[in-house]
Amino acid sequence: MEVLAITQARSGSTRLPNKVLKTIGNHTLLEIHLERIQKSSKIDELLVATTVDELDTRIVEIAKNNGLPFYQGSIDNVLDRFYQGAKEFQPKWVVRLTSDCPLIDANLIDAIIDYAMEKDLDYCSNTLNPTFPDGMDIEVFKFSALEKAWNEATLDSEKEHVTPYIHKNSTFNGLDLFSSSNYENNENYGNVRLTVDEPADFEVVKLVIEKLGLDKTWKEYTDFYISNKEISGLNSSAERNEGYEKSLKED
Repeated sequence: MEVLAITQARSGSTRLPNKVLKTIGNHTLLEIHLERIQKSSKIDELLVATTVDELDTRIVEIAKNNGLPFYQGSIDNVLDRFYQGAKEFQPKWVVRLTSDCPLIDANLIDAIIDYAMEKDLDYCSNTLNPTFPDGMDIEVFKFSALEKAWNEATLDSEKEHVTPYIHKNSTFNGLDLFSSSNYENNENYGNVRLTVDEPADFEVVKLVIEKLGLDKTWKEYTDFYISNKEISGLNSSAERNEGYEKSLKED
């Protein structure tokens, strides 16, 4: 297999429990997320990586209802969950996505896959220097890099967040274990927040979808967010990557 996309999904979020199962209209955020990913022309298979927790039974049901494979693994060691889920498929490339990004853009996914392939990178993302909105986070890396991280990562933060061992030891950070590059936008929209981590985030995404629908591009959603201060003001004070920063402190 050439390209396997894996999205991680679980119910046990501390800041907004069951967030991926919250509904807008007749759709859960997870269903919206999966449907938008499946518009990609570069992804050969999409795997839902969830946990063995009984709370995540509904996530498994959604994967099954959408005809998608799933893997149930570790609750906290998401690196292991990704590796064990990917190992069965033996892909050349893995795309890491997270289900708290319901408005993820398939065309942007494809662009980053193309960029990684053209440069033959071990790791490529639009998050090393974020110029796309929070909620459009995409990482593309070789399965060989994932396997090496799985074998060598030791810190809890490296295991909980899947890719830190790779990008910390990459050429982007001056090291040579993995070749890497950041995919950047010409304009910086890194302060736009279209992810769902907090209750206010859900209200923002709900309002955006109710106004624009489910089929717009990342740029159309972004422009609407920026031009409507009463909406962007709801969650603009939230911090990006708060979960990862917390994990680093706990290391």
